[in-house]
Amino acid sequence: MMDVLLDVLDTFLLDRFYATILPKSTDQFQWTPMNGTEIPNSLNERVNRYMPLEPSKWATESLLPRDHLVRQFLSLFAVSWLFALILYYLTATISFHLVFDKRSMKHPKFLRNQIQLEKQQAYSAIPVMALLTAPFFVAEVRDYTKLYDFSTDAPFPLYTVLQFPLFILFTDFGIYWIHRGLHHPWVYKNLHKPHHKWIISTPFASYAFHPLDGWAQSVSYHVYPFLFPLQKWAYLALFMFVTIWTVMIHDGEYAMNSPVVNGSACHTIHHYYFNYNYGQYTTLWDRLGGSYRKPDAALFNRETRMTQSEIDKQVKEMNRLVKEVEGTDERCYEVAEEPKKVR
Repeated sequence: MMDVLLDVLDTFLLDRFYATILPKSTDQFQWTPMNGTEIPNSLNERVNRYMPLEPSKWATESLLPRDHLVRQFLSLFAVSWLFALILYYLTATISFHLVFDKRSMKHPKFLRNQIQLEKQQAYSAIPVMALLTAPFFVAEVRDYTKLYDFSTDAPFPLYTVLQFPLFILFTDFGIYWIHRGLHHPWVYKNLHKPHHKWIISTPFASYAFHPLDGWAQSVSYHVYPFLFPLQKWAYLALFMFVTIWTVMIHDGEYAMNSPVVNGSACHTIHHYYFNYNYGQYTTLWDRLGGSYRKPDAALFNRETRMTQSEIDKQVKEMNRLVKEVEGTDERCYEVAEEPKKVR
């Protein structure tokens, strides 16, 4: 899909941008095709499969032609950075205002200035993750994957439907083992710990990772089309679904009490108690790997989940596990714990 998107962006924006910053000649810009010939329509070959689009008059006027590896990398890095940033901000903001139970912000384990800290972490991580992801998109544009354009190009008719559950199953498997590996003590300390800073997570915590951590958990998505056929539009739809799902499992609204789906309640247990529910979409691999923990029934009741007795029970186990996993708790909480009275 990135190849089609790149044709469109080149035509309407990037051709002129590259021709301006890296023109072929230092003379005053003369926007004429190279050697006085017509600009070949093959420059928009990818997008022309879907709709006719003439190349721009700047298409051949830069020292970096459209098919140059460096130009493709820079363009795709910028596009993936901007796209991820917008999608994260919009979905997390909508979820925060319309779905997130803001009573959670009164929980003793909610951090001081946590919303701002989550956003800062995400904003600093997204460009690095985009930088590391851009090579996958370059490989896609240069036809190293098994992505295809139309359903008629599928290996067999039913595959158009099967590609969705196959993608989910493959990435769920990959993320489970990568995520579990991130909880190895050394890896956790150096990479995954920043994401577990948010014991009580909000939708803005969805991308508040160490960038290498966030990238590692996304690798399965990008490896899939190297190994298996996938329609380009399906790839784009699944990429958007992944982003929205990642926000949803941090939204603190426990609408789905399913033994199969790894919803918000399951992922909340992971943030609460660290070493459970590593999966992304299903509970399958947690059950097989012995790391599944069923969410407490109290979480699914808006009244009981915020009672003092329930919170006290959570905090007691949280304190024990923070000490066990991290040693010293370096978090700065919004509501400071009351000092014990000396008798």
